[in-house]
Amino acid sequence: MNALTRTLILLATFMLSLWFLPACDGDRDQSQQAAEAHEDTTPTNRVAIPSAVRSNLGITFATAERRRIKETLRAPGRFEYLPTAIREYRTAVPGRVEVLVEQFQQVQEGDPLYRIDSPAWRELQKTIAEAGATASSLEATMESYPQLFAAHKRHERSLQESLKIWMSRVERLEALQDAGGGRRSEYTAALDALVKAEAELAKVNEEDVELEAARLRTRASLEAARAQFDLAVETAASFLDMDRRALLEPSSTNRDAPAVWRTINVIEVRAVTNGIVEKIAVTNGAWVEQGTNVVTVVQPDRLRFHASGLQSDLGVLRDGLEVTIVPPAPTSTGTAIPMTETMSGTLTLGLTGDADDRTVDLHVIPDDLADWARPGVTAQLEIVTDSTRAPELSIPLSAVQRDGLQPVIFRRAPDNPNEAIRLEADLGVDDGRWIAVLSGLRDGDQVVLDGGFQLMLATSGTMPTGGHFHADGTFHEGDH
Repeated sequence: MNALTRTLILLATFMLSLWFLPACDGDRDQSQQAAEAHEDTTPTNRVAIPSAVRSNLGITFATAERRRIKETLRAPGRFEYLPTAIREYRTAVPGRVEVLVEQFQQVQEGDPLYRIDSPAWRELQKTIAEAGATASSLEATMESYPQLFAAHKRHERSLQESLKIWMSRVERLEALQDAGGGRRSEYTAALDALVKAEAELAKVNEEDVELEAARLRTRASLEAARAQFDLAVETAASFLDMDRRALLEPSSTNRDAPAVWRTINVIEVRAVTNGIVEKIAVTNGAWVEQGTNVVTVVQPDRLRFHASGLQSDLGVLRDGLEVTIVPPAPTSTGTAIPMTETMSGTLTLGLTGDADDRTVDLHVIPDDLADWARPGVTAQLEIVTDSTRAPELSIPLSAVQRDGLQPVIFRRAPDNPNEAIRLEADLGVDDGRWIAVLSGLRDGDQVVLDGGFQLMLATSGTMPTGGHFHADGTFHEGDH
């Protein structure tokens, strides 16, 4: 014990003695009488701790249990969200935002988060309308081509018949001329009519080719217009987070009602999953650009514990080890998290290590999440590297007090729960949180956890005489 520690203990003892005097002045005569009455009483190491004293001093107890101290590693860490537990609702188009939720508000799937009034949305609606109109016009044109082709076929057959007639007439007139008959003018007229019929038939054949080409061009334009319409509708569905078919449905029961996409003036963004609004990144009425984060929603029950292990322990650390997450403070007093509220899980080693700190990332997803688990809350990871070793009887390290160089523990009396027995601790190894007890305790025994330091100060140097605490927390020697 260094000089500073010894001075602090003496000062604390002196202050406690000053504190004890008022509580005992009124009972001085009674104390002396009780001391005289018990002069022959055997000295004891017991201290009375009735319920009022336990309440005033904040005394709590921990149960001795079997643990594998030598095979236990501890790693500090903190809770954090799983990457998939955070969802940012960003703007798909630029526009003016109206936020519909409050920070820390619980939202359910489908609840509206914000609205955005965007000129880009109306441009998209215009694109959809124009593409739809173009497609409809081209569809009507395509529907007319069969009739056009039929009319051309009829015209072609008519010209072919006329051509046959004129060819037959020319042949007859040529035969008459060869026989020395017929008039030259009739032959010339017939030959001229035949040439015209052939020219007109050739023109009709050329028009057939042009008509087929026009039909192919129209079909290609129709496919492009349909593709543009489909892509524009798919974009709108993505902006609105709606099904494509729902957008194309009539907006009312009236058959002539416009489609749903034409009736939407502002884009309303809704929650995809249940969660809590963690952050609102913009103010109401603000103009935001495309891709701006407006609302962040988290799922608070989707957490993992992220700890840092030593690279020197990589020989025993491995994926799949059963581990325990313990509260940050080994206490049970006041508003602290009870040390018994632990969580279990399976260890997963990180893919990389830190060369500067000589650490490796350790990740655990708790099987059951305790109420005290929050992102950023620190805790410890308890890793048993060998579960085949025999466990040792252990108590929390914070239950051990130091009276000078002597470690001291206070065992709750098995025969009287309102008494504590001061014991010189026979201790073994510790893992930084628990320590092995070699003798003096049995399985199931309770030791003082919180409040042990006050008991140690009260019994330091006078342990054999025994004593008791008053209800106000002051200590007095003797049994009265």
